[in-house]
Amino acid sequence: MMSVLIALAALCLLMLAAYRGYSVILFAPIAAMGAVLLTDPSAVAPAFTGLFMEKMVGFVKLYFPVFLLGAVFGKLVELSGFSHSIVAAVIKMIGKQHTIPVIVIACALLTYGGVSLFVVVFAIYPFAAELFRQSHIPKRLIPATIALGAFSFTMDALPGTPQIQNIIPTSFFGTTTWAAPWLGLIGSVFIIVLGLTYLERQRRKAKIKNEGYGVQLRNEPEKPENIELPNPIIAIAPLFLVGILNLVFTYFIPKWYGAENELMLPGLSAPIMTNLSKITAIWAVEAALLAGILLVIILGYRNIRGRLAEGSRNAVSGAILAAMNTASEYGFGAVIAALPGFLVLSKALSAIPNPLLNEAISITTLAGITGSASGGMSIALAAMADNFIAAAHAANIPLEVFHRVASMASGGMDTLPHNGAVITLLAITGLSHREAYGGIFAITIIKSLAVFFIIGVFYMTGIV
Repeated sequence: MMSVLIALAALCLLMLAAYRGYSVILFAPIAAMGAVLLTDPSAVAPAFTGLFMEKMVGFVKLYFPVFLLGAVFGKLVELSGFSHSIVAAVIKMIGKQHTIPVIVIACALLTYGGVSLFVVVFAIYPFAAELFRQSHIPKRLIPATIALGAFSFTMDALPGTPQIQNIIPTSFFGTTTWAAPWLGLIGSVFIIVLGLTYLERQRRKAKIKNEGYGVQLRNEPEKPENIELPNPIIAIAPLFLVGILNLVFTYFIPKWYGAENELMLPGLSAPIMTNLSKITAIWAVEAALLAGILLVIILGYRNIRGRLAEGSRNAVSGAILAAMNTASEYGFGAVIAALPGFLVLSKALSAIPNPLLNEAISITTLAGITGSASGGMSIALAAMADNFIAAAHAANIPLEVFHRVASMASGGMDTLPHNGAVITLLAITGLSHREAYGGIFAITIIKSLAVFFIIGVFYMTGIV
């Protein structure tokens, strides 16, 4: 019991620090090493170097280029006037009353197209900020709106989504990303309806109070003066290009390089081997973003020139902060997952009798503790997948259902205050947990309820 309390205390400390606005880059290692100190004082230094820093640096190695290119892409979209052009066209076509659904749909299209969640935040924020400002909707609702569009149904509920949360279960259950399509669609509708209802209710309450967009805000997208806005079709072309090329490169990169690539240069003492199954998605989105950046520069050069140097510096600073925040969270999760308290908690969760409820509660709990949907799901399935498969055969439940429940449960309580994606989203939008986390948490609750809703639907109807 003491080991469990130590792990939970570390989690609470980090969540409190994040909510109060302290740097997660500083407090993630403090919380993690504090837990190790209380468990085994002699293990602090080895755990810090061999586990926390190893995982943190590994995350930066893989994902920093994605953060960097995503930030540059988003900044160029601001400077070129593309965001203003698209927003003006949207308002002209549908009016200001549908601002929130428009942003949700835009996030969903990019996420379902395979664009990284972090890149979606960088790319959509300039559009969302301008649209919310012109519609007089509080900026504090932007993070929750983006979370609904990018971190919920398109991340793990919609059948076929290429996000990692929908891919991980395939290796454990022998399923495909299209597993349990009807349950996925029903869960998606549940999330969309309740999510939009909540956000629209918040918008109406703010309108009654005459709250407006807000003043003295941080990290506001630039509003270029005296520029000629491009045609909306031209302005939206880079976004479509990124989504389309991401799919194209995902298909062709394994064909170009094979399942494994061997790099041998004259200065290397031994060849460097790259497993393409683990890196294809990252290479694909990086290549797509590079193409998108080039297209924005070509089409919007007249508006960008003269401000490219300063804009790129700001983008790099934002990318470093976002990547380091998330990497610190990744290191924290790895340390907590290695502690005995975490293992005790994992074993206790396996005692839940109903197999689908067992899976849903175990995965969403572990994802919440580690602050990572993919991390919590991987840990839970690595430890319990064989039991889930045996239970599925005994109860005659298709493994596709276990796939969909696992995928959706991973994206439930993972978005607690210490989650890397949440911290990145708030950093990019220039908002604090105190200002905007309430809306994100409401979406988290809706997302968590959706998992149990589809379990109920399956037991009542047998639909898959």
